[in-house]
Amino acid sequence: MKKIMDKNEIEKVVAEYRDQGKTIAFTNGCFDLVHAGHVTYLSAVKDQADVLILGLNSDASVRKIKGEKRPIIGQGDRACVMAALEAVDHVVIFDEVDPEKLIQRVQPDILAKGADWSEDEIIGADIVKARGGRVARIKLEPGISTTTIIERIGRVYYGDH
Repeated sequence: MKKIMDKNEIEKVVAEYRDQGKTIAFTNGCFDLVHAGHVTYLSAVKDQADVLILGLNSDASVRKIKGEKRPIIGQGDRACVMAALEAVDHVVIFDEVDPEKLIQRVQPDILAKGADWSEDEIIGADIVKARGGRVARIKLEPGISTTTIIERIGRVYYGDH
């Protein structure tokens, strides 16, 4: 089964997983420059479910969230890298700034975000909890983020401007 899917394909696949009695986790993000913190986070999410579906912000939505200089890596390449990770079962690119519509389509059993988000800030938590699912706040690796990596590259190659 292919790993990178569109919104319509993922609904069919989710129905098949549900018929098999599998638990489905969902998380989302930009995943611009993939680093160890991402891998650790995704592995922790996958440990809580049979299937992990990752909602990947499109280039347009990343620009709206992070500004015109992002993403560094285009959505096709980001999707390819994320799909290659063992913990990730499926990747769905979405254009909205937030994943609410995709969460409504997937109806995951577990909605995961980093522990830096409070549960009341997590978009889609109400949708998941309304159908008996739960929200998982995953501890993040301290001191590592795409932004800090970009800043470090800037300092190393271009000095402190």
